[in-house]
Amino acid sequence: MGPRATAHQTVGPFFHVGLRIVDSVAGPGVCGARVTIGGRVLDGDGKPVPDALLEIWQADAHGTYAHPEGMHESPGEPGFKGFGRVATDEGGTFRFGTITPGRVPGPGGRLQAPHLVVAVFMRGLLKHLVTRVYFPGEPSNADDPILNLVEPARRATLMARKAPGRNGVLEWNVILQGEGETVFFDA
Repeated sequence: MGPRATAHQTVGPFFHVGLRIVDSVAGPGVCGARVTIGGRVLDGDGKPVPDALLEIWQADAHGTYAHPEGMHESPGEPGFKGFGRVATDEGGTFRFGTITPGRVPGPGGRLQAPHLVVAVFMRGLLKHLVTRVYFPGEPSNADDPILNLVEPARRATLMARKAPGRNGVLEWNVILQGEGETVFFDA
């Protein structure tokens, strides 16, 4: 094994110092279909990224964000955080639990399909990457104003897939560059 980069030789941030992992976005008793999403973060060579951090933001099943500005139509639900944070392991793997969110207004007031907003942080990035996760089989995916901005051939990178043989588990991978690169948005 060759020399390892030290803190002053690589771009931070260094996640395991001072950050709390929140691997469940919705606590017990929260309305909505429960789902587990798991996958891997892979670099341009297909190798796992063992020190990435994913932040997840989403609305509740009623389409309300857990934020004072988003709660004007609904008081929200106790136990719904609307936010999660998971780190990848040595194999680049992550996993978190949540519910399928409701639809929220988008550009021009058009309703968006249920989705999660995911920010990816990792060494070497000066600015985090922002992407989305959409749910398979959701009829409103066809009308989502943001998803429709993406070239049709690349939309699959934003779509979770049913994990074979694992009921209630969706698979979604983050590919940082190269073939099959995940679509990232300017935030």
